[in-house]
Amino acid sequence: MTALVASRRDSLPLPGLLALAASGFLTILTEALPAGLLPQIAQGLTISQAMAGQMITIYALGSLLAAIPLTKATQHWPRRPLLLLAIAGFAGVNLVTALSSSYAVIMGARFLAGVSAGLLWALLAGYAGRMVPAHLQGRAIAIAMVGTPLALSIGLPAGTWLGALVGWRVSFGIMSGLTVLLVGWAWLTLPDFAGVRKSQSVSLVHVLTIPRVATTLLVTLGFVLAHNILYTYIAPFLAQVGMAAETGRVLLVFGVAALASIWVVGVLVDRHLHRLTMAAIVLFAVAALPLAFGGTSLVIYGGVVLWGLAFGGAATLFQTALAESAGHHADIAQSMIVTVWNLAIAGGGLAGGLILEGLGVKALAWSVMPLLLLSFYAARLSGRVKPDLDGISRM
Repeated sequence: MTALVASRRDSLPLPGLLALAASGFLTILTEALPAGLLPQIAQGLTISQAMAGQMITIYALGSLLAAIPLTKATQHWPRRPLLLLAIAGFAGVNLVTALSSSYAVIMGARFLAGVSAGLLWALLAGYAGRMVPAHLQGRAIAIAMVGTPLALSIGLPAGTWLGALVGWRVSFGIMSGLTVLLVGWAWLTLPDFAGVRKSQSVSLVHVLTIPRVATTLLVTLGFVLAHNILYTYIAPFLAQVGMAAETGRVLLVFGVAALASIWVVGVLVDRHLHRLTMAAIVLFAVAALPLAFGGTSLVIYGGVVLWGLAFGGAATLFQTALAESAGHHADIAQSMIVTVWNLAIAGGGLAGGLILEGLGVKALAWSVMPLLLLSFYAARLSGRVKPDLDGISRM
C-alpha cells in the first residue's frame, strides 16, 4: 500500500501537462509563423515585407502591455475558465487573420493574440506546478514548457512549408481549428484551481520583495537579452562567415540541441535547480566564444550546439525558480517574467541592430558577455538567499 501511494505521488498527470505544452506550442507558432511567410503575406495583402513583419512586433507589444495588468485583474478568477478563455482567444484571432483582407483588422487581431499570449504565459508555469506535488514541480513545468522549442524547431518549418504549399491563410485557418480542439482537450484533462483570495491580494512591489523574485527576473533579463542579440541577427552573422546558405540547417541544429536540453533539465531540475541555472549561463558564454572568434563551419556548429543546450531549458529553470519563490503569488510573478522576456526580445532586436550597424557583425557575440556576467552575478546572489519559512524558494 505504501509503495502504491508513493507511485501515485511520483506520477505526472501527462494528459493535462501535454495540453499545457500544446498551448505553448500554439502560442509560439501563432507569434512566429508570419516570419516564415512574409513574402506570401505581403503579396496577399499588397503591402511591403517590412509592413508584414510588424505582425510580429504588434503581437509582442500586446503581450508586453497586457501580461501584468491582465494577470493582476484576473487573479481572483478560477484558473481553468481563465486558461480556457486565453486559449480560445487564439481561435478567434487566427480565424480573423485567415479571412480578413484588411491589414488594419489583421493588425488588431494580432495585438489581441499578443494579449491572449501574455495572459497564457503568466498562467502556464504556475498551473503546471499546482498539478503535482512539490518535489515534481520542476519536471511538470519542463513538460509544460516543451511546446516552445517544438514550435520553433518543428512547428515553424512545417507551418512555413504548408503556407508555401497551400497559402498562408490556410495555415492560420488550420491553427484556428486546432485551437478549438485544444480547448476541448484542456477542458477534459486539466483540473480547476481557485484564484487568489481577496485577502491574499498583494501589490507588484510586494511580489518583487519576495526573496529571489527580483534576482530571478534579473537573471532572465540578461540571459534572454543576450540570446536575442545573437538569434535575431543569426542570418547576417552566418553570411559573414560564408554560411548564408546553411541558415535553416543551423537553426534546426539549435532547435534539436534545445530539445535535448529540455529533457536534461526536466530530469534534474527538481534536485539541482541552482546548479543547472549557473551551468546554463556558463555554457552560453562558452558557446559564444567560437561564434566570436569565427572559424570553420564545424566550429560554428559546435558553438550553436552548446548555445542550444544552454538556452533550451532556460525557460523551465527561470519559471520554476520564480514559481517556487513566489508561492501563492506565482501567477503575478510569472506575468512579470513574461514582461521581462518580451522586453528582452524587443531589446535584443534594437541593441543587436545598433551593434550590427555601429560595430559590425563580429561584435554581436562579444556583446553578450557583459549580459551573461550580469546574469551570473544575479544567479550567485540568488543562491545565497536563504529559503523562506514556507520552503517555497530553492534557487
